[in-house]
Amino acid sequence: MEGKKDKNLRIRVKMESTEFGDLLSDKNKSDDFHQEHHHKETFITKYIFSQDHKMIAKQYLITGVLFMGFIGIALSLLFRLQLAWPEESFAVFDIFLGKWAPEGVMDPNIYLALVTIHGTIMVFFVLTAGLSGTFSNLLIPLQIGARDMASGFLNMVSFWLFFLSSAIMLSSLFVEAGPAAAGWTIYPPLSALPQAQSGSGMGMTLWLISMAIFVASSLLGSLNYIVTVINLRTKGMSFFRLPLTIWAFFVTAIIGVISFPVLLSAALLLIMDRSFGTSFFLSDIFVQGEVLHYQGGSPVLFEHLFWFLGHPEVYIVLLPALGITSEIIATNSRKPIFGYRAMVASILAIAFLSTVVWGHHMFISGMNPFLGSVFTFTTLLIAIPSAVKAFNYITTLWKGNLQFNPGMLFSIGLVSTFITGGLTGIILGDSTLDINIHDTYFVVAHFHLVMGISALYGLFAGVYHWFPKLFGRMMNKNLGFIHFWVTAISAYGVFFPMHFVGMAGLPRRYYTNTAFPYFDDLADINVIITLFALLAGAAQLVFLYNFIFSMFFGKKAEKNPWKSTTLEWTAPVEHLHGNWPGQIPHVHRWAYDYSKPGQDEDFIPQTIPIGKNEEITEH
Repeated sequence: MEGKKDKNLRIRVKMESTEFGDLLSDKNKSDDFHQEHHHKETFITKYIFSQDHKMIAKQYLITGVLFMGFIGIALSLLFRLQLAWPEESFAVFDIFLGKWAPEGVMDPNIYLALVTIHGTIMVFFVLTAGLSGTFSNLLIPLQIGARDMASGFLNMVSFWLFFLSSAIMLSSLFVEAGPAAAGWTIYPPLSALPQAQSGSGMGMTLWLISMAIFVASSLLGSLNYIVTVINLRTKGMSFFRLPLTIWAFFVTAIIGVISFPVLLSAALLLIMDRSFGTSFFLSDIFVQGEVLHYQGGSPVLFEHLFWFLGHPEVYIVLLPALGITSEIIATNSRKPIFGYRAMVASILAIAFLSTVVWGHHMFISGMNPFLGSVFTFTTLLIAIPSAVKAFNYITTLWKGNLQFNPGMLFSIGLVSTFITGGLTGIILGDSTLDINIHDTYFVVAHFHLVMGISALYGLFAGVYHWFPKLFGRMMNKNLGFIHFWVTAISAYGVFFPMHFVGMAGLPRRYYTNTAFPYFDDLADINVIITLFALLAGAAQLVFLYNFIFSMFFGKKAEKNPWKSTTLEWTAPVEHLHGNWPGQIPHVHRWAYDYSKPGQDEDFIPQTIPIGKNEEITEH
């Protein structure tokens, strides 16, 4: 009797779970529910507190890339003017720096603060949140065939935490004692002692609060991306049919979940040292002859915590740009991406190795030489998957039917800077060679090329390529060409000479080098670098004009303007709640069926079933 009851119970549970599963499946597949029963949206729910991934992508793009990006660039131009013509009077200093530039001459105390906030904004707010926030939100649901993110509410909360973090960071520019001034790495003791200098006071506190909120935003976004990719792929979309963009966003989110909490712990411990008298990062400190009570802490501990995030951060910035580049190069070469599985393997290898190389930032911190050799080995090892990606890009381009539009040019530019910047990383990754050029402009040139410029090129490529999907209009191609060529020439004009200045021994973060006659011969090179930087800044105004004008008056886009194979181009140009009217499209092939022999068109969308006699080219 008991056995019969159990059997009936199991049958009933199975039937109910099957019905529930069918209900979920039907809800995901059919848009009738979304179209007919979705509540009427107000201005606030549509444009401000939106839970639609496409609107949130636009919010990240406009806040993170356009607004924060232009502030970050403006700060860099201010301190470049100072480096080119030290102790000269500039009206622009008087306007923007106020009391920190008496009679238009920059105060030494504000120089390091400008460098600090510039680095923080560009690395975290533009290239981490702006890049991933825009394109992960836009493309993950559209390219995997989902109605939206797994949690629209968490997505909205993630953006508004980012917005709050941005507002707090910018507010630090206006406090009485000045913004945080310890470099973007905020090493103790400058960051741990409020009395150390003017930039260690309230500005530093606001920096730490802003970054704690930023990490919370990043973690919410990353968890949402991971769950969406794993659980909401449409029928037929196996992992090895995912576009490389989705692989890049997915793995980037995993790296973020692993490494960002470590930065949060470092920031919280630093707040405790500053405000609650603890000694995590301080020991035996004297300030103006006064012996402070701190005992037993170590600033090197902070370096370990910071760089355990700091180096994965390079790939959190770079991998989305590389994923975007993979998609755009394949589309505009009219060829399948070369070595798809090798590209996926290299993304996974980079993700793993990025967590075991942080010590190469600390070779001169008193590190055990044997440990230094271990970090040298792991650092040089990461060059292998990076080279796989570079060679596969070049092989995809080789003998392709190349379509030179602005997105394609920026993607090719990324391959160039990724290689040139990466080569100097081999020098910095060697513990013996690094000693001579550590903390010189050689380091600045290296990471700006390999991380900063490469990621910006990927970001610009993505904006030009997916602008029709974001706004339903096309950007002006000729203005895009001007933007690319002026930016590309200026970027190398800025950072190529910096390598030689660094090899000559010029230290970074000095507001002037006039006190050192040894560096007098380098003064003219600093002027050239600044002139190229000003030219690069002007080029971004061309992009800004093109972006805003095209958003309202650009040529209306067709459904699939680039003749691409991926799912986002099967969705209507007009944004719908749920992305597709009716049923979600099913996937029958991988994402790179371009120029397939025997086919009428040179591209076959993923939604087209494989023909009876068609060769299967997935690899």
